[in-house]
Amino acid sequence: MCRLRASTMAEFTGGDDYQAEFDPKAYLGYYKFGEGTCGEEYLNFVLKHYCKTFTSGVVTGDSLIDIGSGPTIHQLLSACESFKEIIVSDYTYRNHQELEKWLKNEPEAFDWTPVVKYVCELEGNRGKEAEKEAKLRKTIKQVLKCDVHQSNPMDPIVLPPADCLVSSLCLESACKDLTAYRIALKNISSLLKPGGHLVLSGVLGCSFYMVGPKRFSCLVLGEEFLREALSDTGFIIQEFEVRGRDDNIDDSCDFSGKFFILAHKEEAI
Repeated sequence: MCRLRASTMAEFTGGDDYQAEFDPKAYLGYYKFGEGTCGEEYLNFVLKHYCKTFTSGVVTGDSLIDIGSGPTIHQLLSACESFKEIIVSDYTYRNHQELEKWLKNEPEAFDWTPVVKYVCELEGNRGKEAEKEAKLRKTIKQVLKCDVHQSNPMDPIVLPPADCLVSSLCLESACKDLTAYRIALKNISSLLKPGGHLVLSGVLGCSFYMVGPKRFSCLVLGEEFLREALSDTGFIIQEFEVRGRDDNIDDSCDFSGKFFILAHKEEAI
């Protein structure tokens, strides 16, 4: 049934669609543990890789920029232990508002406690959930507008090149075709120091995902394309993990697999 629905996918949903119709509270339904969603499947996969990556001692530095944070913070829970400053970013103001609610610990903010608990257990810090959330809140210094289609995605702000970029489920949602993806990858690469790390994760074979009643398009990605695009952009891949979709019947998203990539930007000659 998922494949049939995908074949009748509506047109590309661009920035205007996200500003007008993306509901962060509905989207956060993907990140509720214990409900068997495809979002939970993705979380289980990427959180283990984030933990491994950011506790290894290899990916560290002063500054990290998260590209296309959406309304989520899971991708930064391990990273906040390895970086002094984190900048989060997104295209839509509603996602900015949702992030600010969590940063200010407002009562109506999404409850990330089950996810934070899982990360703390992965890191061997069971029972340290409150400390983890406080650490991340302290480390996040800015919430900025980001447009990956701009040569400087943070325009008009010019940031010093970062030691690390993180991006999860962003570029495949923002880009209409593979050419646009390559350009967006080049654009975000400009924010990274030579030798700096890129931590990229997302889904393969996905053409749509639902946010409440609204269907959003997704660019269908494959492993071969990603390897080629990263190489052409000047990245050296250190780790590329692909895992097929679990056997579940959640039809809110038609992805066939998920991926996690750790790469570093080639040093300037």
